[in-house]
Amino acid sequence: MITRFAPSPTGPLHLGHAYSALTVWKVARDMAGTALLRIEDTDSTRVRPVYEAAIYRDLAWLGLSWPTPVRRQSEHYAQYDAVLAQLARKDLVYPCGCTRRDIIDARASSGADGMVYPGTCRNRHMKNAKPSDGVRLNIGKALQHVRGPLTYQETGAGEAREVHVTPEQLVHEIGDPILRRKDSGDPAYHLACVHDDATQGITHVVRGTDLHDLTPLHVLLQHVLEYPTPVYHHHRLVTDDSGKRLAKIDKSKAIAKYRDEGATPADIKQMIGFID
Repeated sequence: MITRFAPSPTGPLHLGHAYSALTVWKVARDMAGTALLRIEDTDSTRVRPVYEAAIYRDLAWLGLSWPTPVRRQSEHYAQYDAVLAQLARKDLVYPCGCTRRDIIDARASSGADGMVYPGTCRNRHMKNAKPSDGVRLNIGKALQHVRGPLTYQETGAGEAREVHVTPEQLVHEIGDPILRRKDSGDPAYHLACVHDDATQGITHVVRGTDLHDLTPLHVLLQHVLEYPTPVYHHHRLVTDDSGKRLAKIDKSKAIAKYRDEGATPADIKQMIGFID
């Protein structure tokens, strides 16, 4: 059993990260497994070395340890490019130059709500890609490569169960996702996460319920790339007094702030309702 905690160094870790990290290590301990730390530093416009250093410091202060070396995604761009090339050979990806505003306007003109990509660039071919283009997965074509039902095991929020992924979910609720960001050329979360889980032999993915709705996409990518599908465990989120999920921009909930004010790891666990 191998699981992981995979923060992005784009801001200070907060109480929600503390709950997630402690849950990851607890699940690993209870299953006599291993918890890895992975640094998901692919957002080149936002990552900062100071935040990465703080991740190590905060987790160690909470009493957590991990095998080294730690996998840093920024050191493996060649691997993500190779995965994209593999998908391109299967004609499952296409270049896209659309901005967020382009997508909003296109959906508004068609009378559609939300941010599901409307397919504006779907007929473009990778051989005509521009340096500034992003790369999207063609969900419809990817589904044609699936043999048998798309399923995964979920162990969070109650009894373990098998979840069935439907084509309708993928097409109408997720749409064609970005796998490489436009302009920066950074690999997107979906691509890097799915590849790294397979590369690191992750058997159990423990993460917050805010990522639950992305799981069908990750399961599809795993099937298309012939990667194993891990067991998923989505845990509850830590929220503020208004019930809103904590964000890194709210530095008042940062782990380091509480530590500097004299809080102990036991205090943090009590604040977030974590039980060892």
